Amino acid sequence: MVSLMSYGSKEARELLSFYVEAGADALLGEEPVDRMAESATPELAGGAAAGRREQGASAASTTRGDRFSSPPLSLDTAAKGSALVAPPPPDVAVMAAREAAASAKDLEELRTLLDAFHGCALRATATQLVFADGNPQARVMFVGEAPGYEEDMTGKPFVGRSGKLLDRMMQAIGLDRTSAYVANVVPWRPPGNRTPTPQETATCLPFIRRQIELADPDILVCLGQPATHTLLGTTEGITRTRGRWFKFDTGRREIRAIATLHPAYLLRQPLQKRLAWRDFMAIKKALSG
Repeated sequence: MVSLMSYGSKEARELLSFYVEAGADALLGEEPVDRMAESATPELAGGAAAGRREQGASAASTTRGDRFSSPPLSLDTAAKGSALVAPPPPDVAVMAAREAAASAKDLEELRTLLDAFHGCALRATATQLVFADGNPQARVMFVGEAPGYEEDMTGKPFVGRSGKLLDRMMQAIGLDRTSAYVANVVPWRPPGNRTPTPQETATCLPFIRRQIELADPDILVCLGQPATHTLLGTTEGITRTRGRWFKFDTGRREIRAIATLHPAYLLRQPLQKRLAWRDFMAIKKALSG
């Protein structure tokens, strides 16, 4: 365990911020604490304590048996908004996502359908849906992988440290949130900012594809390797894929798509910003053409 006492005030705040963004929700002390001993009382000694422990174990066993023997909650309950309902089987969830996404007539209806969708287990652990930000009529759309802690708190994509860097990168080529549309492949934050599973990504894919179709941008920008692999169907690493133009079929028409490095990666590898700068200059040239 890392002791905060060895850090200065600034470093300690940054470390705490890192833990919060990573999903830590409990503060632990320097020494282990026996919580069972804290709850014990003097009268629970000898045979009385043993008898009560046996009774408690029996009651707990009965409770566990009742809990696991009870029938699972129905999908009808899920439709009413229960977060305790287990998602349907993977193939059922993907099919339901396709049907729901295809039925959306506009972005607002798509958001409503997605907010009521229970086929992805991430919605049960996330604070809220993170749908999109910016101008849906913009000519360029940026798509990342999944929200982080600050996005989960605000309900908007790319508002944390990587989001601020993305804003500066857009400003460098004359764009901002009024002239660009920003979203993620997965609209719910995975616990602890972990990578979404292939099943979670597959379940959310019909929604982001429909979102791209309804927004109908001229240029699609995939931020990072996961979004690039998911939307463009590539298998190469992002450093080999970035800067190349692809054709992307929105369902309405064929548009241009480009992959670039994710801002979060650039925060860890600032020397790679030169590569991202080249990509954004290519985007600027394409928008002016």
